[in-house]
Amino acid sequence: YTPQLVASKYGSQPIKVVGRALQVLSAVGLFGLKLLLDQKSGVLDQNKRIRAIELRDTFTRLGPTFVKLGQGLSTRPDICPAEYLEELTELQDGLPTFPDEEAFACIERELGLSIDSIFSTISPTAVAAASLGQVYKARLKYSGKLVAVKVQRPDIEEAIGMDFYLIRGLGSLINKYVDFITSDVVALIDEFARRVFQELNYVQEGLNARRFKKLYADKEDIFVPDVFWDYTSAKVLTMDWVDGVKLNEQEAIERQGLKVLDLVNAGIQCSLRQLLEYGYFHADPHPGNLLATPEGKLAFLDFGMMSETPEEARYAIIGHVVHLVNRDYEAMARDYYDLNFLSRDVDVSPIVPALRNFFDDALNYTVSELNFKTLVDGLGNVLYQYPFNVPAYYALIFRSLTVLEGLALYADPNFKVLAASYPYFAKRLLTDPNPYLRDALIELLFKDGKFRWNRLENLLDQGKKDRDFSAKEALQPVLKVLLSPDGEELRNLVIKEAARVSEAFTLGTMSETYLYIPDFIRTLVFNGNANGPFMMSESEMQSMLELRDQVIRIWGLLRSSSDFDPAMLLPILQVLEQPEARRLGGRVVGGITQRLAARFLQQV
Repeated sequence: YTPQLVASKYGSQPIKVVGRALQVLSAVGLFGLKLLLDQKSGVLDQNKRIRAIELRDTFTRLGPTFVKLGQGLSTRPDICPAEYLEELTELQDGLPTFPDEEAFACIERELGLSIDSIFSTISPTAVAAASLGQVYKARLKYSGKLVAVKVQRPDIEEAIGMDFYLIRGLGSLINKYVDFITSDVVALIDEFARRVFQELNYVQEGLNARRFKKLYADKEDIFVPDVFWDYTSAKVLTMDWVDGVKLNEQEAIERQGLKVLDLVNAGIQCSLRQLLEYGYFHADPHPGNLLATPEGKLAFLDFGMMSETPEEARYAIIGHVVHLVNRDYEAMARDYYDLNFLSRDVDVSPIVPALRNFFDDALNYTVSELNFKTLVDGLGNVLYQYPFNVPAYYALIFRSLTVLEGLALYADPNFKVLAASYPYFAKRLLTDPNPYLRDALIELLFKDGKFRWNRLENLLDQGKKDRDFSAKEALQPVLKVLLSPDGEELRNLVIKEAARVSEAFTLGTMSETYLYIPDFIRTLVFNGNANGPFMMSESEMQSMLELRDQVIRIWGLLRSSSDFDPAMLLPILQVLEQPEARRLGGRVVGGITQRLAARFLQQV
């Protein structure tokens, strides 16, 4: 796909273009008019099912481009009523088929072999029909293996090209005359068009599937079918047959003894790895492309629409989430440079109040109460007010995550994708040596010269929920920067904190020991003070005990990790042998001694 190619092809066919435009406008306009009349007559709710069927039929008649739109809507129970969801779901694989004779002729033409020489059996009719092609179930003659054979619809490129030419023209008008939309709408349309046109090349789809399998099928709960290259061409794709149930068919999944939310969680964890670890992601995860296998695995199908997240953007996204949790709106605003939302010459200071106004309200909810769509919508309102230019691939990222959240809402209306995602973010922060994430972790743990133990406890508590969390790797990045030539400021903070913790343990232990001393001895030993061993306020002592208990809990969280081994401390001991570490150790001991001596003098 290139805009120039589409423009040169359809710009010289004005009659065809006008005819298609009238067809689309009349179909969509008629449907809109019926909804308006239903509303005026007060029968909007009664006619939901009828209108849902009509909308599905309208999208089907208008062809593949509008079928893609319907597929996206079919996964959003928070946008569409249930009746619409049920009908639009049929657009995922219940579309009208084209003649089987044409499909078989295409297979023989593309592969240069007769059907009988390739397959011992093949279904006489298509078992499923998607927006761009239809699928047959067959058995390979040479191996006896069951396969799915996808055959492209005839003249599909012509139909899609015309629609994108029209939609692109509409996008140009929006860019020119609609001021409140600051993103480049034409760029977004071109990005989507490129992805759809890539789907028309089945060799590319096979290569996508192979790359996806290599990156993500190492997890035991993810399945990716193999491609049979000898029987694949630009218009025919042969892959493993996958037995399974679509993710939105909750009752059928539960009859197999499986849980929808377990499968959706597997999908979310896999999507986070796709978006933020390797940057190569499945951009079309509707229920027809996600199956629950009888073994309890989540099978990914249809690798035509893929996209990539640049490396710097991946780290910026994780940092943005950290700044959001930390309510650091100045840092959030600066993130938009790294996210490529803003050019470096734009002043972000006016954006900070808008972020604060929205997120202060949104973050009154806990992470478990906040849904992804709320954040995207709220962020969208901020984006409209300022000169943001959102890169086109973010639209696919948002779509991918909102689709997964939509699938989860089928099973649990209270499900929140952010709560399910946070363990992954915590794990990456604690273990990733990337300088950007290391700085984000230090920023999260230290504030106003103090170490925030509650943040570390929360990160460890969340991080260990991720199955790939390693206690061995946790905090190693911070340790390295602590002993680096640039770590002087961090070392000073650590010395202060080490003294504070040591004091908490020492005085806390003495205070608890005091409770076991008989009353008559207390008055002798502690100079008549029967209320406690130290002259300090109850709140100060309580604060010390809380700090000590928090440190003990954090140590417990590390020890409870599945890969905990005392030997994990060896790298730390090796690091401590370095001259800088020995100097740091001396300063820590000195700081602790000074603090305890000061406390002793205060008591005297």
